[in-house]
Amino acid sequence: MSETGGGREYRIGELAAEAGIPVRTLRYYQERGLLPRPRRQGRVGLYSDAHLERLRLIAALLERGYRLDGIEELLAAAGEGRDVTELLGLERAAGGPWTEPGEVRFTRDQAADVFGAELTDEVLAEAVELGYVRVEGEEIVHTSPRLLAATLDLVKAGVPLRAAVAMGWELQAAFDRVAYGFVRLVRTHLLEPGLAEGTAGLERLAEAVAGLRPVARAVADEHFARAMDARVRAELADLRDRLR
Repeated sequence: MSETGGGREYRIGELAAEAGIPVRTLRYYQERGLLPRPRRQGRVGLYSDAHLERLRLIAALLERGYRLDGIEELLAAAGEGRDVTELLGLERAAGGPWTEPGEVRFTRDQAADVFGAELTDEVLAEAVELGYVRVEGEEIVHTSPRLLAATLDLVKAGVPLRAAVAMGWELQAAFDRVAYGFVRLVRTHLLEPGLAEGTAGLERLAEAVAGLRPVARAVADEHFARAMDARVRAELADLRDRLR
């Protein structure tokens, strides 16, 4: 590896090692036109940081499910690939998971010890359909530790497991409408104008969208709190009337 005024230069083996791919894969990308030819110095081909960035871009697109022929079209349409790179930055900012990572695994016997006879096949099937759990052989995998803890608290307080799980349908429908409204708001007033600006707009959008995650959560939390205040007041008023 050498240093030049324009940055680092790599021999083919060095570039492949830096990108984490076999040399034969690098050669294949080059044969397909996905990677520009290196600068020649005698019989030695020297690759630049731009080649390394292109290989990392190809790897990122492959991770997102793109096929090589699709990547070839994208790179051809995007010239040097900068627009595609900025689009990936926007994808990471907007498309990253909003749920907290983590799973809880337990056996059916362990689940029965906690929930008892309330954990019927019907309730388990409904939880699977909602996406709360999946069944892997003799194990039950809950996809959200926070949601599992909340369900346990509800059941301990006296809410039947079937009712706690069934409430998930109403919550999913309600928050889907909330998410739809927020996404449309951002798309109309940020995404569409930003896309019209080209690459510069994509850079700005990636930063803006990433910063809106806590804003969306704060808005949803505040509106839920206000709705709960109103509902609880109404229920307390009803209880007072019944006790008179």
